[in-house]
Amino acid sequence: MELQFLGTSSGTPTKTRNVSGTALRSAGGWVLVDCGEGTQHRILRTNLSPHDLRAVFVTHLHGDHCYGLPGLLASAGLLNRTAPLAIVGPQPLERYVRGVMETTALQLPYPVRFIDVADAAAADLLDDLAVTVAPLSHRIASYAYGFTEKVTERRLDAAMLAAAGVPRGPLWGVLQGGNDVTLPDGSPVRSADVLQPPRRPRRIVIAGDNDMPELLAQAVQGADVLVHEATYTEAVLEKIGPGPQHSSALRVARFAREAAIPSLLLTHFSPRYQDERGPLTLADIEAEARAEYGGSLFLARDLARYALDKAGMLTELPPR
Repeated sequence: MELQFLGTSSGTPTKTRNVSGTALRSAGGWVLVDCGEGTQHRILRTNLSPHDLRAVFVTHLHGDHCYGLPGLLASAGLLNRTAPLAIVGPQPLERYVRGVMETTALQLPYPVRFIDVADAAAADLLDDLAVTVAPLSHRIASYAYGFTEKVTERRLDAAMLAAAGVPRGPLWGVLQGGNDVTLPDGSPVRSADVLQPPRRPRRIVIAGDNDMPELLAQAVQGADVLVHEATYTEAVLEKIGPGPQHSSALRVARFAREAAIPSLLLTHFSPRYQDERGPLTLADIEAEARAEYGGSLFLARDLARYALDKAGMLTELPPR
């Protein structure tokens, strides 16, 4: 499983950071979580294709999370996409997109299926990933999406194969595929008897805007990675007050520590935090988070890629 960030800024873009958009790749292809204005421009700088996009998940309807969706849909049509596309989000999302389509005479050469966020878990949208939804706390309805592998492979157990008398060769492949075999001497060997237990399925939770990380306590159970906004440092958040309903790095990191989440990916940074120089920088957010959280911590950057291996370890990939 792999994450690639198409936008990591909050509210407005900066010279180096676009507004929200995150691509999640898995064995079955890729999905998009949020689609702020300019997301399709970021996609052009990746090897992602609108043709292969399986579904779009919108966490909430603030513009920095959804203003890019009509443009992406239009571009996919101009690129001759024909496959159906599922779009998941709060119920008014369909009215917004169809309103843009009507007022701009946008006709798509592929069907679009809108799914209310309340029905996302039961919709069984993705062949390889189960989707869960958790409500958050923000100025408008906001949600987190959890993505969990449905099936994990099982490896052959060499000791069990030897004990069963299975010679190395084609029979191993048959057993690996889950099929039983009969040995030359007529002895039956069941695949289930020579396969190790399946590994634990990987799980990634990607949250929308949220000022109460503790609301994710149940959603992050068994999660390897939490992607969560850290719009401010605690000192700035206290000056601003509760009105914007965003989280500080301190509050998210403290929650991640208490919930024992192995890896934390922070994103959605206020434009007031500069990349390297200025009165406020991303280093301030990182320092605040590291003071609370001892797991694998990353501050997302636009176009950066992060791989979650089969052991549940998250690492940043080198630039392409």
